[in-house]
Amino acid sequence: MSRQPVIIDCDPGHDDAIAILLALSHPQLEVKAITTVHGNQTLPKVTDNALRLLTAIGRTDIPVAAGCARPLVAAPVTAPEIHGESGLDGPNMPEPAFRPLDEHAVNTIIRILRTSDRKVTLIPTGPLTNIAAALLKAPDIMTNIEHIYLMGGAIHEGNKTPVAEFNIYVDPHAAKVVFTSGLPITMIGLDVTHQARMGEEEIARLRAMDRPVAHLVADLITFFMGTYRRVFGFDYAPLHDAVAVAQAIAPGIVATRRLHVDVETTSPLTFGQTIVDLYGVTGREPNANVGFRLDRDAFLEMLMAAIATY
Repeated sequence: MSRQPVIIDCDPGHDDAIAILLALSHPQLEVKAITTVHGNQTLPKVTDNALRLLTAIGRTDIPVAAGCARPLVAAPVTAPEIHGESGLDGPNMPEPAFRPLDEHAVNTIIRILRTSDRKVTLIPTGPLTNIAAALLKAPDIMTNIEHIYLMGGAIHEGNKTPVAEFNIYVDPHAAKVVFTSGLPITMIGLDVTHQARMGEEEIARLRAMDRPVAHLVADLITFFMGTYRRVFGFDYAPLHDAVAVAQAIAPGIVATRRLHVDVETTSPLTFGQTIVDLYGVTGREPNANVGFRLDRDAFLEMLMAAIATY
């Protein structure tokens, strides 16, 4: 069976890093490129993190392209309180052994989509600026997009404001472009990703593998768990972004419903909220598969098996 070509658009980021490890380890996926976007930290920092991670795992063959350094309209926002000053605090990461492409990530996305002989799946795990910019610049690429599995949004909760999830809050205008594109979309929001809990038991399993990458992941989760405990009072780390990759690998690991999703771009109270029409009260056609429930046991086994391959 031929592998599904994918582009991972991300802002590493502890959970982005683990999502990348999962994607690169799985035989069903062919990662054509990793594109970076502002978000968890500034664009130079998250791009450096992607290069360091790929260097650490010996995958300098994966092209990395740096993309948009700020949102389409809003002012930039980062999350040092969650991901640290580097965006990937915690583990000791090697200096990058290679450089990003001399090409803007938006152009990389467009080029890959225009030249691929198979439809490409997009897995955005950060703000949607690069994806929206590519769609606006080259609408013809939509015919070669298989699916968009995005980590972002929420039905019932927020983590940047009481109602807004961070990735959508950072660039809601870009999110609106994506959700109104008519493309096949699966939204993996906080309602699902907070079920992807990693705690002391899972860290111990990783340490017991006694492999460099397993220790790296354990260090990532340990730091991430510490900031989530301090900021949100959680006793675990939710691996948000890896769930989007898991759903791309095994659709159904997250139970979804077809619903209409809109994005608030103006209200100061609900800026960045994903408005999910649970009961069809707007009469609008569904435009996304919205995640509700994660098969956590299957997700953890998929993730542990992935880390064991390194």
